[in-house]
Amino acid sequence: MRVNALLISVAMFLTPVSVCAVEKDGFQFKKQPELQQIKPKKPVKIKLRRSPKDEYTWELAGDDADEIVKTDRRLRKMLNLQ
Repeated sequence: MRVNALLISVAMFLTPVSVCAVEKDGFQFKKQPELQQIKPKKPVKIKLRRSPKDEYTWELAGDDADEIVKTDRRLRKMLNLQ
């Protein structure tokens, strides 16, 4: 009984290996240069401070000026400063 179970499990493990080897030959790798040129955006860094009078101030730092302006607008809207 154990011999049959062992033979069946060995046959199950060996069968997919031969099938994968055949499929591996038909696989082609394509490079897409437009994907290689995309760089991830760095997030805007926010240093948020609250004064003892419950007033908020912040410092924004980042590489993209447009993102810094958008972040500033969002902070002002969230904190009801406009």
